[in-house]
Amino acid sequence: LPAEDDKAAAGPAGEPLAFPVVALAESDAAVREFAAAMSTNPDFVRWMLTKDLIRKFVVSVDNVANGLSPKPHVDFFAPAGEFRVARTKEGTIVDTASYSRYDPVVGVALSLDALAAARLYRAVKPLLQEAYQELGYPGLDFDDTLVRAMAELRGTPVVDGPTRLEQKVLSYAMTDETLEALSPAQKQLLRLGPKGVRTVHDKVKELAAALGISGSRLPQTKTYTPRAQ
Repeated sequence: LPAEDDKAAAGPAGEPLAFPVVALAESDAAVREFAAAMSTNPDFVRWMLTKDLIRKFVVSVDNVANGLSPKPHVDFFAPAGEFRVARTKEGTIVDTASYSRYDPVVGVALSLDALAAARLYRAVKPLLQEAYQELGYPGLDFDDTLVRAMAELRGTPVVDGPTRLEQKVLSYAMTDETLEALSPAQKQLLRLGPKGVRTVHDKVKELAAALGISGSRLPQTKTYTPRAQ
């Protein structure tokens, strides 16, 4: 990411964000205060009430960067209702009604002000780096992990067509080998449905641009049609 000190935490008028010097363990209140500029979405506001915001953000980004689902650390993303399938003459497929369970997540993504998010990211970068070091990465820059996480999300295909499933012992697996071979993080994103995936792709691109990350470092959005049985 660009490292010009004079731009590191600039606000709308070029003034640095007046983010206080606080300990990582005591940073939640300040993060909530400044995150208010990112979105007024009620779900976003509610999600900001969770504890250890910096640490949870960092471990979630690290998980996604490594292809893991961040679900254990972002339980406030948990959808209402149960996953649903539809039985057709071609077999069992994902019921598209299941995608609506993640509408609040998609709504938050749409609502985020990328420039405000980028300013806050730069302002809290020392805290992010501290939390990252706690995970066991003393010599690595969290910026690089963020880029890898963005690339992981952008590498998730937008599925065009029904997603066929096969019953396993406790869950379902996708019969299409390409989709089933996706990382757990990418499979989690697929649950948002094609429109949701595209929304996340677009917001990631917008956030990357606001942070000065070259678009060449991120995959282009690709549409994928599952193979027929």
